[in-house]
Amino acid sequence: MLVLAAFSALLLGVSNLGYQRVLQEIWSQVTGGVSPLSSREAAILWYLRAPRVVLAALVGGALAISGAAFQGVFRNPLADPYLLGAAAGAGLGATIIVVSAPSWSIALPLAAFVGALGGVGLSWVLSQSAGSGPATLLLAGVAVASFLTAVQTFVQQANIDTIQRIYSWMLGGLNTTGWREVLLSLPYIAVTSVVLWLCGRLLDVLAVGDEEAASLGIRPARVRMVVLGAASLATAAAVSVGGLIGFVGIVVPHIVRLLAGASYRIVLPLSLLGGATFLIVADEIARTILAPAELPIGVITAFTGAPFFLLVLRMNRAAR
Repeated sequence: MLVLAAFSALLLGVSNLGYQRVLQEIWSQVTGGVSPLSSREAAILWYLRAPRVVLAALVGGALAISGAAFQGVFRNPLADPYLLGAAAGAGLGATIIVVSAPSWSIALPLAAFVGALGGVGLSWVLSQSAGSGPATLLLAGVAVASFLTAVQTFVQQANIDTIQRIYSWMLGGLNTTGWREVLLSLPYIAVTSVVLWLCGRLLDVLAVGDEEAASLGIRPARVRMVVLGAASLATAAAVSVGGLIGFVGIVVPHIVRLLAGASYRIVLPLSLLGGATFLIVADEIARTILAPAELPIGVITAFTGAPFFLLVLRMNRAAR
């Protein structure tokens, strides 16, 4: 599904390249043969469409595997990667850059990245000062997210002329300027995805309870710190280049559990692949449904996420 989604995304666009010519172009790049595309068509394929497809796969995979990890740590299927203030911190960081230095667009991803990590770090510090355990961390995340959102709203209202740009960024988008955004996010997402994948067995043990996990020689607090740290770093990297794209971290892990079971050794890697596929398809819809205009990708994921929750509620009711 991921391969089919990526290939169809390479074909879609204002310029019709044709699937046979695109296949021949890919083969020519692999074998060093003659390209069937003109220089303009090759530039469209490799410097406009391909980076966007790869970026969608990275952002979607990072949000989905992070959402699955958060759900494992908190033992709550409604947990998502923004639970500890990553979204609010990224929104505040982006808002400060847009307001204070609107011409520094290159600094916006960095500000969002730092803001996301700052929000999660503040939640962790507050939870450690108030006690330990997932419940305390969850409450600290809610408090920090509310506070950072209030600060962001105050900054926006004091600079009302920047609201449109901030709002557009918060709805999410995968507009690329070549491979720069991919190279910015790839190292963080790749490393953290491997770390989370390796923690799948530990999350399976944590699912039975802290006391049982401790009796098996596992330190629950340390496992939570590693998993949440890796998941938060992946989320921050995804948000910094894609904006605040919602529902991916909830919807995809749910679908994976329905299809493949609840073991995190399976849920985590399949969530990575499923999230990449999901966001590539969502981006295809966002840039073609109103072509030549383009919808924010967050609108498409929200349209998908809301009916999904209604379906889950009906399934749970039927199961009871």
